Amino acid sequence: MTWDVLSIIGTIAFAVSGAIVAMEEEYDILGVYILGIVTAFGGGAFRNLLIGVPVSALWEQGLFFQIALLSITAVFMFPNNLLRHWQRWGNFFDAIGLSAFAIQGAIYAVNMDHPISAVIVAAVLTGIGGGIIRDLLAGRKPIVLRAEIYAVWAILAGLIIGLKIASNPWELYTLFVLVTALRVLSYTFKWKLPARRLGTH
Repeated sequence: MTWDVLSIIGTIAFAVSGAIVAMEEEYDILGVYILGIVTAFGGGAFRNLLIGVPVSALWEQGLFFQIALLSITAVFMFPNNLLRHWQRWGNFFDAIGLSAFAIQGAIYAVNMDHPISAVIVAAVLTGIGGGIIRDLLAGRKPIVLRAEIYAVWAILAGLIIGLKIASNPWELYTLFVLVTALRVLSYTFKWKLPARRLGTH
């Protein structure tokens, strides 16, 4: 149950996030659908490749593709005056997707009896993979490669699940809320990791 709920939440959040970015970049309707789908399923494809799940497993998720397509369609049909307000929610949907998919990826790896290192990698790739592909296709510098704290929260989720600190549904939902809140706080207050910049002459 937790797996399905987190999958649905993550799929909707990242599909909406991808669609909003595509519309900000003034893509046509096909571009909006492509970016929304890639954002929703790119992280899962990355994860599957690295932890030994056939990539073809993605095509068995018919319900999730339908959910993603409906979410993208709903956003695309929104009136422009409402979408202007929705644009500010792009980061919020991204935070929800990051949290839901990081936890989902970690659960996946734990269920396959992988070591904690693989659980963390699965959490990070599932949480940030779609966002990286989205930003690259939109011609943006990926959030995760900037100083702003992003992937750290996926690592935290993977660590907590890998150490079995959170395992039952209520603990996982609490972790989902915590990771989402931390991501929202990090972009709201511009928390940053240390960065070293080389000056150019």
